[in-house]
Amino acid sequence: MKKKLLIIGHTFPEPNTTAAGSRMLQLIDLFQAQDVEITFASTAGSSEYSTDLSRMRISVVSIELNSNSFNAFLEQLQPEIVLFDRFVTEEQFGWRVAETCPNALRILDTEDLHFLRKAREEAFKKGVSMNEVNLFTETAKRELASIWRCDLSLLISEVEFNLLTETFQIPKTMLWYLPFLVASEAFTEKENRPSFEVRDHFVAVGNLKHAPNVAAVVLLKQKIWPAIRQHLPQAELHIYGAYAPQHIQEMHSPNTGFLIMGWAPTISEVMQKSKIQLAPLPFGAGLKGKILDAMRYGLPTVTTPVGAEGMFGETEAPGSVSDHWDTFVAASVQLYQNKTEWQLAQNSGFSILEARFKKEDFSTVFAHTISQLLATLETHRIKHFMGQILQHQSLQATKYLSKWIAEKNKN
Repeated sequence: MKKKLLIIGHTFPEPNTTAAGSRMLQLIDLFQAQDVEITFASTAGSSEYSTDLSRMRISVVSIELNSNSFNAFLEQLQPEIVLFDRFVTEEQFGWRVAETCPNALRILDTEDLHFLRKAREEAFKKGVSMNEVNLFTETAKRELASIWRCDLSLLISEVEFNLLTETFQIPKTMLWYLPFLVASEAFTEKENRPSFEVRDHFVAVGNLKHAPNVAAVVLLKQKIWPAIRQHLPQAELHIYGAYAPQHIQEMHSPNTGFLIMGWAPTISEVMQKSKIQLAPLPFGAGLKGKILDAMRYGLPTVTTPVGAEGMFGETEAPGSVSDHWDTFVAASVQLYQNKTEWQLAQNSGFSILEARFKKEDFSTVFAHTISQLLATLETHRIKHFMGQILQHQSLQATKYLSKWIAEKNKN
């Protein structure tokens, strides 16, 4: 009999608007390869950008916050595995899963460490160096507690894996490094990527509901693009992204070559006709899907240390990395004009993909890890008893608040 996986989604996956959407579909693919029956449940509604999960043989269920109807749903489904999409989802539903299906393997997909991203955003707003951020925040307490309560947490970045094990002393046996994955066919396509000569202009991409992407566009408008344009007066910067707020839409300026293009339904087409990607992310966390996509489509990227974090390992960056804007501008102009450097950057991207993100290098060992955990779950939980301590009723403020709201809603 097939094992049942319940995914509790923070949102419905939108792979063409967010890296998180692509990540979720990759996780679904890994579990479907293990012949697991999948149900996707969420309090959110789907959008015009959402993937139709029913076409992927996935049952889709709408669930409610603070409602015992979720417990009844769990009783009926009886999943062997439950995957929480981000820690806030585990906060909302984890205690109900633990009560109703105590023997289900609980997995948290962190997406990125939210407390790290928020701490960096606060530092950016205050003009503090990224090396001096305060990580010991209320959000950190909540996210770390969620990690402890789950049996396994998936980390997309080696940097974040090391942060949890070294700074916060989370046991490595509770964590699993699982980055973005690139299927083998992508490596046979690299010879067919458009050449330096047929590409033109700069591009910046990203979901514009995401604070780091919005901050990057503001930096491009105010500091970076005017300087690049002085050197390359015929060049244009095409900015693609769904959910652009009004103040970003108002930056559209054909006279200066600063073009707000809206949502890009096919990112491959956008990236393969562009010559350079600009990603001046001043804060953020996790891995950057836009940089992985650029490497796949042979597009060099100029980014910041935050953008490059966890991406390249020991290999030369497929472009340039700097958070000093004069250097950022100079590197962008040089790459745009120098075919030899551009080709070296492109080839570096192809090498990084093959060395660090090949799907086959992760899929089999991940499947084995899940099987092992299912077979030894009781022993695993005893070994990491702190998780059971955090499930104790005296430490379950979220649970009792939810119960109170549920009773209040009845009346």
